[in-house]
Amino acid sequence: MRAQPAKSHTTISSLEFTVKIFLNLWRLPSMVISALKGLKSIGSDSNNSWGLELENTAKKYPENAAVKSPDGSLTYRELNKRANLYAHYLISKGVSRGDVVTLCFENRPELLAAYCGCSKVGAIASLINTNQRGESLVHSFNLNKGKIVIIGEECYGFFSDARAAIDLEKSALCMVRDEGKIAPKDIIDITGELASMSTENPPTTPNITLKDAIAYVYTSGTSGGLPKAAVIINKRTVSAMFWFGRVVMRVKPSDTIYIPLPFFHTNAMTVGWPPALYNGAAVALRRIFSVSKFLDDVRQFRVTHFVYVGEVCRYLMSQPAQPDDNKTTLKYIIGNGLRPDIWMPFKKRFGIKKVYEFYGAAEGVGVFTNIFNFDYSVGTSITPFALVAYDTENDIPVRDYQGFLKKVGKGETGLLIMEITEKTPFPGYSDKKKNEEKIIRNAFTKGDMWFNTGDMLRNMGFRHAQFADRVGDTFRWKGENVSTQEVERAIDTFPGVSSSVAYGITIPGTDGKAGMAAIITDEKTPIEISKLAGHLKTSLPKYAVPLFVRFVPDFEWTATHKIKKNNLKNQGYDPSQVKEGVYVLLPGSEGYVPLNDEIYRNMIAGKYKF
Repeated sequence: MRAQPAKSHTTISSLEFTVKIFLNLWRLPSMVISALKGLKSIGSDSNNSWGLELENTAKKYPENAAVKSPDGSLTYRELNKRANLYAHYLISKGVSRGDVVTLCFENRPELLAAYCGCSKVGAIASLINTNQRGESLVHSFNLNKGKIVIIGEECYGFFSDARAAIDLEKSALCMVRDEGKIAPKDIIDITGELASMSTENPPTTPNITLKDAIAYVYTSGTSGGLPKAAVIINKRTVSAMFWFGRVVMRVKPSDTIYIPLPFFHTNAMTVGWPPALYNGAAVALRRIFSVSKFLDDVRQFRVTHFVYVGEVCRYLMSQPAQPDDNKTTLKYIIGNGLRPDIWMPFKKRFGIKKVYEFYGAAEGVGVFTNIFNFDYSVGTSITPFALVAYDTENDIPVRDYQGFLKKVGKGETGLLIMEITEKTPFPGYSDKKKNEEKIIRNAFTKGDMWFNTGDMLRNMGFRHAQFADRVGDTFRWKGENVSTQEVERAIDTFPGVSSSVAYGITIPGTDGKAGMAAIITDEKTPIEISKLAGHLKTSLPKYAVPLFVRFVPDFEWTATHKIKKNNLKNQGYDPSQVKEGVYVLLPGSEGYVPLNDEIYRNMIAGKYKF
């Protein structure tokens, strides 16, 4: 039996909030003290950085494991020395504070060492998304041209394919060996030169400040368009050490945080790694996340914490359950996007004590964290924020007669905006022209500025929120806002469905966008399409029931485990574009029927009154 669609869990009652606060009273003093210590440290000592924190941890915990992976492990002493090799190499090539160094490696320990080496010099590590190809890959290389471009041997193949279009005129191009299986003559192998460098801490590290940029992280671009480079500054990574490592979670030196995400993902760089490094704990990683090897890694590396995105959790839940799934050292997970319909089943199956769901953006100005462990919530934020009414039809926030934004009430969904101030600056993108697109001015008073997250959150009360949808995913049909997550939850509970994705498409002669869903089926359970419409009509409001469904073997994914919807939207329901076939719920029909050429022509001609 499949579970029924999860309850909405849209609000927090006064009783529930009081109980949670009471249960966490013992934590509050240490949380406040840790937060104050952290704020004092990063506020009073502007000459602090990721590189300096690594040096401090290497002194304090030299023999503790810093990195665990199938490619090998490093202690903090070894990681620091390896980072120093890169730092001294960069210095020898004239790289200094503020210069860009492009890093293109798979998820292996060498990437972490190179990143730390850049941080010690004050160089900005431009972290290439190794899953990108073609125009997107070329754009990422060219957007922030590296003074030094370092390619891992494992990336040489796809780099070579795009090389002709990459501007390398002012860049020194080099390669670091991986397995040593290729020895190209058109790129300098610096593996030996690196090994000859000093392992001592470089003199540059103490001069790096919290305001200095440490990395460029490239957005995935799930809705199309070329990637933008979000700027990560040292203050963000150092702040995350205290916030996630002491206030949110109590990470110990004996812990291991498993990060299945690529290290060009902000969840890895600013959520998972900082609390480990600050507390002398280890991070565990592998080159490519493997669902089948997940529990093997957890057991081998004695993982205590796991950094997730929602789709990773869905992958894990789609695997056949085993009796010993919860018999591991894994007890805590931190991440974003865990869907309400699998929230409790995931905790139960894998023996999770606490879910530290959070909300943040690579280029954002604040973060929500589920400190008190409310189920289904991204928690709250200590930085100023607001949830405001949004006109999904015109893609703009709603303003009142005075021209100011309108906040939504408890239980309602609104656009999340976060205030930009001196204390909560907006680092933005490396391309400054893109920054203004994300700023809302005069939101509540003349002259104020707010960061537009582009995400819809539900007001749960008591300054807590629940993720609802991305602005581009919420669409309007029959005068109502349709949440794609709500539709997907309903579809995913139908027997025979492995996974689904919902989106809005246009029908000629109608207003708004009608719902459509792409579905991956469960090979072990044949799906009864004749009963799907009835199930959805009992699970969703009438306006939210998708009019079209199609079946696909798999989705297109970004490297950060987000589904690409753009191609699905472009193909729509045109039989000539969709090889697998499309089913339609015609007006007055009780169930889905195959959409053939005749029905399609009649739809385009406006003969059906949807």
